[in-house]
Amino acid sequence: MRNPFKKKTESEVIAPTTIPDEAYLVPDVPMAGKIAHQKWQSYLYEHFNKEGFRVLEIGSREVTGPSGARDHFNKAEYVGFDYYDGDNVDVVGDAHKLSTYFAENEKFDLIYSSACFEHFAMPWVVATETAKLLKVGGHVFVETHFSYSSHERPWHFFQFSDMALKTLFSSALGFECVEAGLSNPIVGRFSSFADEYLQNKPVTGLYCHSEFLGKKVKEVTDFSWDKVNLEDVVKDTHYPEPQK
Repeated sequence: MRNPFKKKTESEVIAPTTIPDEAYLVPDVPMAGKIAHQKWQSYLYEHFNKEGFRVLEIGSREVTGPSGARDHFNKAEYVGFDYYDGDNVDVVGDAHKLSTYFAENEKFDLIYSSACFEHFAMPWVVATETAKLLKVGGHVFVETHFSYSSHERPWHFFQFSDMALKTLFSSALGFECVEAGLSNPIVGRFSSFADEYLQNKPVTGLYCHSEFLGKKVKEVTDFSWDKVNLEDVVKDTHYPEPQK
């Protein structure tokens, strides 16, 4: 077995690719628009910073510096929730039991998270808990990763496509999708440490971020994933038919 930390020989050094960046995009992958990576914060501040609104951020602890979220939601009531205590955290707890930290009649107009869902061991449970705390007519926003470096291990559990987020927050749970998409395309290839038949081959369709904005349109009581049919979450899509 080769040592991945050993300096490569001249024959192993990879020549710069001549493939244009456009070739790495995939036509049927929707690019996020108003909720793309550098737009979603402004969108949320504009539409949900209103008198009488209640906003809950899941994963609010400031790790890389001040987020400014509390200041930007200065007209609304902002609540920061995180697994650990720290700056910008009002409630400490496990997102898999989110609703248990709030009173039964305590509802929110917006619940959002950024760079958190990849760290939830059971994201479908967090989605259910989120639905319990949202008002009918309220919105959920999630930004997470579709393709990204392994980080904050061992609690890096999942990567999400736009379809994955639409499945978590489907009509079966009472939601309609406002927008879902990916942003920040990545240029990738298999390394020289991959299986020989894959070495240096380009990998297309990689995007760093996935974003979802949904609206809760109905209350679903006694929800259980065990009762959800496949058609309830995939809607009018289907697995690609075999090529003849």
